[in-house]
Amino acid sequence: MKTRFLLISILFTLIVSCTKSTNYTPEFIKETTGRYLFNANEAIEVYFINNELFLKWRGAEKIEPMYLGEDIYFIKEMNKKIKFIKPINSQTYVISEAQEDDALKTALISYKKLPDSVKVPSAYLKNREYNKAREGFLAIQKEDSTSVFIKEKTFNRLGYKKMGDNNYKDAIEVFKINVALYPKSDNVYDSLANAYLKNGDSLQALENYKKALQYNTGNKKAIRFIAAYNKNN
Repeated sequence: MKTRFLLISILFTLIVSCTKSTNYTPEFIKETTGRYLFNANEAIEVYFINNELFLKWRGAEKIEPMYLGEDIYFIKEMNKKIKFIKPINSQTYVISEAQEDDALKTALISYKKLPDSVKVPSAYLKNREYNKAREGFLAIQKEDSTSVFIKEKTFNRLGYKKMGDNNYKDAIEVFKINVALYPKSDNVYDSLANAYLKNGDSLQALENYKKALQYNTGNKKAIRFIAAYNKNN
């Protein structure tokens, strides 16, 4: 019985020691609170409630890091160990991730803290700041034209979802981003023309169907619309 009680006590102590938070200073809380660039289109948000550290990431609003000691945390949602550090000659914290490579050497991956005024493109898109979103996605394309964050089909689906919700003006803006990314695709002009038509702007619909036909002379929707428009005007 005593042995069992001792094992339970040790297990409880280990659990508490791994899950408890450190005693954060007001300076640390102030300097680490914010968003960190996880990749070109995603951020990790760090915040504190009653001296407890939490993260927001990929839709999870309240991730609780497990404190492992020595200022290292385990994030089960990310399956990563992280640590807040200040690089040499820097006044800004980064989130540092430690991994072991094939040679069993430690390789550090760091996520830089973003200025408060800067957002990732998906955040601008969500906030309906379409011009900034377009600039951000174009910057991603410039760095990596095959990035998963700038797929033509993804923007097309989003635009049609907004159309399905009768948000035609928002759909137009989303399709405009697709046009900026893929200016030689007839499909992006076809979709934009459709959105303009649903929004009651037949002239802009005509111009974009003409563009679609320019890049694909076999685009049937464009052919039908242009023929009907010319017949009625």
